[in-house]
Amino acid sequence: MDSHKIRIDTKEQTLELLHHERVIQQFPISTSRFGLGQASGSFQTPLGRFRIYQKIGGDQPLNTVFRGRVPAPAPSDWEKESDLITSRIIWLDGLEPHNENTRERYIYIHGTNEEHLIGQPASHGCVRMRNEDVVRLFELVENGTEVEIIG
Repeated sequence: MDSHKIRIDTKEQTLELLHHERVIQQFPISTSRFGLGQASGSFQTPLGRFRIYQKIGGDQPLNTVFRGRVPAPAPSDWEKESDLITSRIIWLDGLEPHNENTRERYIYIHGTNEEHLIGQPASHGCVRMRNEDVVRLFELVENGTEVEIIG
């Protein structure tokens, strides 16, 4: 098993990549502007233990827009669009009874067209990263990597 682990701190709005429990990379992020929670349709960021279920977009250029996890044409007014999923998708799967609906809720770590909002809660439940950061993280982790989201 991969000795990497991701720890997401919703209070600090940071994502840390750990290797053998030592922080090797830290990135600013954006979690949900609707707060923390597990309920379907809540647009909240779930807490607890997860694993990477699937990595999507590794063969796509930086700033690729995804709709339904498939590359799509970028909108002409990229800056005005709300909550685009860009560059890479790291799809999470909940490992605990309270967050086992995470995969069905389509909770991802992904790039965003709203990079100016990174560092504060602004998403619709997912964990947003700067595009260059999510590409770097994507290359360093594997399917099955453990993810912990703390409040």
